[in-house]
Amino acid sequence: MLTPTLCDDQSVPFDDRGLAYGDGLFETVLLRTGKPVLWRYHRERLAQGCHRLGLPLPCQEALDATWQGDPTAEFEVLKLILTRGSGGRGYAQPDQITPRLLSRRTPFQPSVKRWQEGVTVRLCDLRLARQPRLAGIKHLNRLENVLARQEWGDATIAEGLLADSEGLVVEATSMNVFWQQAGKVLTPLLDQCGVAGTLRAALLEYGAVAQASLTLHQLADVERLWVANSVQGVWPVTTLLAADGSLLQRWPLSQPDPFQRLAHQLLGVV
Repeated sequence: MLTPTLCDDQSVPFDDRGLAYGDGLFETVLLRTGKPVLWRYHRERLAQGCHRLGLPLPCQEALDATWQGDPTAEFEVLKLILTRGSGGRGYAQPDQITPRLLSRRTPFQPSVKRWQEGVTVRLCDLRLARQPRLAGIKHLNRLENVLARQEWGDATIAEGLLADSEGLVVEATSMNVFWQQAGKVLTPLLDQCGVAGTLRAALLEYGAVAQASLTLHQLADVERLWVANSVQGVWPVTTLLAADGSLLQRWPLSQPDPFQRLAHQLLGVV
């Protein structure tokens, strides 16, 4: 572990490898009254990403310095970006890596209405490519998610669901997917592609969910469906649309929602 170069977000050099190649990682962390939520899981995912990409892991002091300080609001979002820094010829990495760490804190307000009333989601046409070496980590190259998010502009649609090239449901554009079948809460395996969210990791460790496969054809037949992440919390899905806008399924909103309640307890937002 080392202390990386701390960089003001307005002074990233032209030859930064994160800018040029997406050669790096990022984390998006919920701060509650100035304290990071699920911080251990964010640090563990960052460490795994550094291992996969061959990046030096920033020291604990450098990471903690990104969130320490007086809070500006009850809820904030901390965005961390870690790049390989500058140097190297073309895709070849520099002989000596000097990583660059950037951070920014932004006031945030979770959507309580979506917690309470549920959301509409749609299927995306884009299919995620399989690449096991990048599966699970939050690397900087998120062009698939960017392209998928361009597929709709209707503000009443909260998220888009993504499948891989084999037709297996993987994730939403910026959230993980959970569903209920035979009374059990399940989430997709993310060993081929997709981002393993920190709230998902906490729920798996707690034993509240299990991993399973779900095809696009099976999606409309699940008992319940949710999208969730560590910043937004859990949104119950009440309406599922096809990519062309046609209705695939509706689910009644269930209150109370034990899965949502447990997840929000882990986030400290109950």
